[in-house]
Amino acid sequence: MDERRTVKVSKYLARHLRHQPERIGLTLDEGGWVEIDTLIAAASAHGFRFTRAELDDVVTTNDKRRFAVEGTRIRASQGHSVEVDLGLPAATPPPYLYHGTVARNLDAIRAEGLRPMNRHDVHLSADRETATRVGARRGRPVVLPVDAAAMHRDGHVFHVSANGVWLTRTVPSRYLRFPASH
Repeated sequence: MDERRTVKVSKYLARHLRHQPERIGLTLDEGGWVEIDTLIAAASAHGFRFTRAELDDVVTTNDKRRFAVEGTRIRASQGHSVEVDLGLPAATPPPYLYHGTVARNLDAIRAEGLRPMNRHDVHLSADRETATRVGARRGRPVVLPVDAAAMHRDGHVFHVSANGVWLTRTVPSRYLRFPASH
């Protein structure tokens, strides 16, 4: 499958498995799962056709491992705006995690900390490189270190998704290290 088609199928899956399953008549179970055959049929009925082979290719080649397949079911690994319970156990984070953003967001982040916005949790990366790539999707990236050890000591709960994204409800600004030049 060519790269443009892979991206198109991946974005379609993300939209309907994370945000708008009802748009194509899907009902996710409490864990966010849906039968693959049901997904393919619903997409086809709504004018977007893809094969099981294309879906498998997207799942296995996506560098962010956005989707998980378990038997005959699929779900998004995280990033939902619809209500799901991913069933992730609480996890002890490494001392520091990282959040990629852009300079225009820094004043709001200083004032309000990191909020989940239209998602259930704030997404954090285990390394600067990943956070840099995340921030670069919106412009010139700024990486904010998060004192995850202090947050954890203070009672904040962390989870880690199957694809290594660290999740927490919010990150108050006192746990963030801001660059001096911004």
